[in-house]
Amino acid sequence: MHAEVLSTHTAALFAVAVQRAAALLRAGEVVALPTETVYGLAANALDPKAVARIFEIKGRPAHNPIIVHVASLDLARNCAGSWPQSAGHLSRAFWPGPLTLVLPRSMIIPDSVTAGGGTVGIRWPSHPFMQAVIRECGFPLAAPSANLSNQLSPTNAGHVLKQLGDRLPLIVDGGQAQIGLESTVLDLSSATPQVLRQGMIHDESLAAVLSELASPLTQATAVRGACSALRSPGLLEKHYSPRAKLVVRRWRDGADLKAQMREEGWEIERVHIIAHTQIPLEAGFGGVSLIPHDAEAFARALYAELHCCDDAGAELIVVEAPPETAHWRAIADRLKRASAG
Repeated sequence: MHAEVLSTHTAALFAVAVQRAAALLRAGEVVALPTETVYGLAANALDPKAVARIFEIKGRPAHNPIIVHVASLDLARNCAGSWPQSAGHLSRAFWPGPLTLVLPRSMIIPDSVTAGGGTVGIRWPSHPFMQAVIRECGFPLAAPSANLSNQLSPTNAGHVLKQLGDRLPLIVDGGQAQIGLESTVLDLSSATPQVLRQGMIHDESLAAVLSELASPLTQATAVRGACSALRSPGLLEKHYSPRAKLVVRRWRDGADLKAQMREEGWEIERVHIIAHTQIPLEAGFGGVSLIPHDAEAFARALYAELHCCDDAGAELIVVEAPPETAHWRAIADRLKRASAG
């Protein structure tokens, strides 16, 4: 198999791609589609055989659940066994957008989607193509990131083609992902809402909405080598990892960074740097990338830069430590998981 790649940059091409994707999804196939966060590997969320193909293609462990994508509140409510007041407030505030709500599952959601657990993650994406396909299909789409399990998430169609091009019938090219990190995941299935995965919708924004209901907000921690069902993707200690080893460091200048690398036994020419503030100008590094000192811009570009470092043959990727502020929390979370192990 070699994936067909369809563009969406004109209205006519967009319409053709919607029809082609929907036809394949109705036939039980798995296709790669753009969302505003990262590219997703989509299948009919109500078809257990189609969902099983997602796990097979990704090499995804069976205990790691898949987020269900919808394009209306009615469809979201159909996927949930209950719809608490908090879900109504949060969906009005943040949907369509990069927020996943974990709720008790309804009977229509297969065990394979939820990893056998009693909850399901539901998101209404803002990307117009994903919305159009869901509306055309009339059913929700199960769609984890379109990459091999635990590897870097794709933020453009080329990333998907490189990893999964020989396993899919179709990749839809919707351009570069505008957010670049996976959605925030908020668990509403118990009395106390809990952030299961950090994203670019920050805790403070969620807390502001939940405060109207006098609901506190808590945090989940990484899970080591889990075997039982998880409530959300993105909870494993090691995740979102490039092929090269990744470390997060601070440095005064390029000379200081070189000294750190030599002390740790690395050959400087095999070390690639991703910086946002302290730019190492000294020659000798395998590559130096600069991402603006802005959390949204950094998030949008991070995975693409990590893909480039891997493609360039980096043995070590050194990322400049992000600021310890709310806006950078999701970036720090991804870097921590990418550097684990």
